[in-house]
Amino acid sequence: MPIRFLTAGESHGRGLVCIIEGIPANLELSSEYINRELERRQRGYGRGGRMKIEKDRVQILSGVRFGKTLGGPIALFIENKDWENWKEKMAVEGERPETAVPFTRPRPGHADLAGGIKYNQRDLRNILERASARETACRVALGAVCKRFLEELGVFVGSYVVSIGPLCPPIEEQDLIKRHQLAEQSEVRFPDPSKDKEFMELIDRAKEMGESLGGVFEVFAVGVPPGLGSHVHWDRKLDGRIAQAMMSIQAIKGVEIGLGFEAAKRFGSEVHDEIGYREGEGYFRYSNNLGGLEGGITNGMPIIVRCAMKPIPTLTKPLRSVDVLTKEEVRAGKERTDVVAVPAASVVGESALALVLADAFLEKLGGDFMEEVKERYRIYLEHVKSF
Repeated sequence: MPIRFLTAGESHGRGLVCIIEGIPANLELSSEYINRELERRQRGYGRGGRMKIEKDRVQILSGVRFGKTLGGPIALFIENKDWENWKEKMAVEGERPETAVPFTRPRPGHADLAGGIKYNQRDLRNILERASARETACRVALGAVCKRFLEELGVFVGSYVVSIGPLCPPIEEQDLIKRHQLAEQSEVRFPDPSKDKEFMELIDRAKEMGESLGGVFEVFAVGVPPGLGSHVHWDRKLDGRIAQAMMSIQAIKGVEIGLGFEAAKRFGSEVHDEIGYREGEGYFRYSNNLGGLEGGITNGMPIIVRCAMKPIPTLTKPLRSVDVLTKEEVRAGKERTDVVAVPAASVVGESALALVLADAFLEKLGGDFMEEVKERYRIYLEHVKSF
């Protein structure tokens, strides 16, 4: 069964609930593994006060017994540590207390106003709580489950930051996994920790100015075979599914695969990846300009996805807005926020890619338990090598 998942919960509610269905039985999985990924999401210079409060830990509620998946839905719960300070203002039942002051000054760039209009909510907290990037903790937890599955098939998913604001130092030509490993040592997840000081100074200047910063990150997957996805229908094209998953991450406004927009500036001979063949190994490419995907199908090269993240909408020096009750011009409301969250977003991007790839593998291979999936994969790889 292909992967299906749901998330629920508000930013300052009791907690976040995540359910994923389709993971085969007998996959080794632990809360410790998921917690490591959640911890990675909370790192990064320029994060706000919320990260000092929330030390995310997952509880596996169902679908796992004695450290192995059962084949049924896996339910996860992540407690919001700040709930104690919000349980009156975010109560599920009862009368509204005086402390629950309506949020009526929508922030430009956030879902506040558009969501308020759509759902007829004058207290925009009813929108912003769910629209918050706090929800990405769920996706990282679910993505961790899929990463664990992909590991069994020899696939590694990683990421690194390319730029923050206008700062875009050159990245050394090197192995993708090496870039990821170097990024893990960096305060901003840039694959050259010696550049951290420059990035941190830029972030500090933005904070002093009451500004926020966006940036660009790359997510990759190595060990992906040719043949995932399909050219036969629009909704089965894997590049389209990857782009949709990335665009669904809060604040992402652009997605490229491979060269992306740069490919539009070049001649065809400078873009398309020439094909070679080695006896006993099979086909290979002399380059990877198309980021591992052709016609909506993986071609055996690493998948490379680049995402552009806009600056965070909450500013300490707010922009002009309009109060939705009085219709008077005001300054936008403020919430606790980050100066920059690009490093964290790159970790969320890994999870988004892992969710799509796990779904594509199971669509291709089927199987209800891991031994069955891995045997089918072994047979498929023999086909790939002999084609």
